[in-house]
Amino acid sequence: MIPLKDNVPSRTFPLVNVTLILVNCLVFLYELSLGPHLFLFIERYGIIPARFFQPQGFDADTMRGVITPLCSFMFIHGGWLHVVGNMLYLWIFGDNVEDRMGHPGYLLFYISCGIASGLVQLLISPSSQLPIVGASGAIAGVMGAYLLLYPYARVVTLLFFFVIVQVVHIPAFFFLGFWFMLQFFSGSFSLGGQEGGVAWWAHIGGFLCGLLLVVPFTRRKKPVRWLLKKRHPW
Repeated sequence: MIPLKDNVPSRTFPLVNVTLILVNCLVFLYELSLGPHLFLFIERYGIIPARFFQPQGFDADTMRGVITPLCSFMFIHGGWLHVVGNMLYLWIFGDNVEDRMGHPGYLLFYISCGIASGLVQLLISPSSQLPIVGASGAIAGVMGAYLLLYPYARVVTLLFFFVIVQVVHIPAFFFLGFWFMLQFFSGSFSLGGQEGGVAWWAHIGGFLCGLLLVVPFTRRKKPVRWLLKKRHPW
């Protein structure tokens, strides 16, 4: 399933969401310019779980090598499909969540979900030497918030069924619920590592963090889901 758009118009310009997309794209273009030095960049600014559990002092090098990656990893991507897929999801679901949280709140929410997703993954695979990179965990948090704020929205989705390709309108609660279950089962089968290079538990951790933080970060008291339900009695 590939989401194309949703049917919820944003009431404000999603300044933070657009900025996050631009920053991710600019960082990826910078990665492309590194050539053979790319792996060193990823190793330095990505989260390497084993590095967090090695005995070491709290000096400046430790801060750069251990603490900094908790924020920087979510702006690094491993390929075109990785960055394009993540930015597509962020574009579709992020603007409406920012609309409800406001610009500063949304930025803090996004970074918090990203950090939480990285921490969950490194706790699940503490001995892994594979760098964790990507905005997927932070975006999963945005999707978790979207699920609670706009469960009755419709997601226009490109659906593949063998040789049949069809565009369908799927309720957000079904689309996001199915996505989460897919992450959960995939993560359960890959416990102890990152099978196929995918940090499934970062997705799960980010999504759950989004569910937990959506209420304190949402500024408007009247839930949009009831407005949507009145307009579209699905």
